[in-house]
Amino acid sequence: MPYAPHFPVMLRTDDGVRLNAAHTPSTRTDLGIVMAHGFTGSWRDRTARRIVHVLSGYGGVIAFDFRGHGRSGGETTVGDLEILDLDAAVRHARVAGYTKLAVVGFSMGAAVAVRHAGLRGGVDAVVAVSGPARWYYRGTKPMRQVHWAIERPFGRLAARVVKRTRIARGEWDPIPMPPHEAAALISPTPLLIVHGDQDAFFPLDHAHQLYDGAREPKELWVEPGYGHAETAAPPELIRRIGKWISSNLS
Repeated sequence: MPYAPHFPVMLRTDDGVRLNAAHTPSTRTDLGIVMAHGFTGSWRDRTARRIVHVLSGYGGVIAFDFRGHGRSGGETTVGDLEILDLDAAVRHARVAGYTKLAVVGFSMGAAVAVRHAGLRGGVDAVVAVSGPARWYYRGTKPMRQVHWAIERPFGRLAARVVKRTRIARGEWDPIPMPPHEAAALISPTPLLIVHGDQDAFFPLDHAHQLYDGAREPKELWVEPGYGHAETAAPPELIRRIGKWISSNLS
């Protein structure tokens, strides 16, 4: 399918990391949407570009690669310093002229979106898709594989070679605030939590923990048959998310 035209953008974070990004304008010029991808993802992935294309029907889209991913610099901290990356994208969207701004995050990007909105603010709506509520979850086979990639030297090498994802060594110090605690700080900004009942990475209790931790206004969509994050998201779900953003930021 032909995708909406985009324009290259280079972002710089507060700690000096250069991020590769793209701006996809829309016919609606007041509303901006920042898309935050999942772990090992990229805005250049076909699934991400498809999502950007759909969202651009509702507002201009800023999509970027987190640090350590794709063509961005630095190394990923898997949800900690990434709030600086999202903040750089949000600042760029404001400079571009968007007066209303939503963030849509997937998986790791959902955790970052929730933490950014709670700890830094500056956005008008937040959508967290397939996101974890807490750290160090190993209850599913895919998450045990993720932890192997993060914690083992060979795992980090495999992630670099296969996924072009550079992972920082060492443990978090201090441990960052978990998403379910940051969710309590988002109000009065509207929060939408979207989770599939077939998510192989994070079971539904993560979505409920996020929802329970948040204050109004908040919504929880449990999607029958939906798996995990960008790769499983059908266009109709993305359109519904776009409509939710538009209705909240009309």
